Amino acid sequence: MSATDALMTAAEGGVIGDGRTGANLALGVALIGVALGRLALSRVAGRISTGSARTAARSAMAVGLVGTALAALHLATSSGGPGTGNGMVGAIGAIALGLIATALGRRALTRSRHTEQTADRVAHEREFGPA
Repeated sequence: MSATDALMTAAEGGVIGDGRTGANLALGVALIGVALGRLALSRVAGRISTGSARTAARSAMAVGLVGTALAALHLATSSGGPGTGNGMVGAIGAIALGLIATALGRRALTRSRHTEQTADRVAHEREFGPA
């Protein structure tokens, strides 16, 4: 099974379940992305000292984009409108959560770069004195 076929099967709700399964899958993936984004921001702020903030930020961005893609694919392949039981409202919510996860990851990545530059500057001043 190719990646395209796997995404189509996931967006359509898979072999088992009703039309909401694909939207629920996209919601779950996007929610995991939001959690990773918050974790990355906590690592950048120094509240969590284990792990890499940059890795967590990149993971949040990737998972958020996957959740958004699954939700968009579900919206494109579902029939009917909101309130018909096809999971369209859940997919719209998953798109929002996926974009939030991507934004949180990007914010954490930007902050980690700024923190690294500040730390490098402080270490340079300690070693060579102020410029």
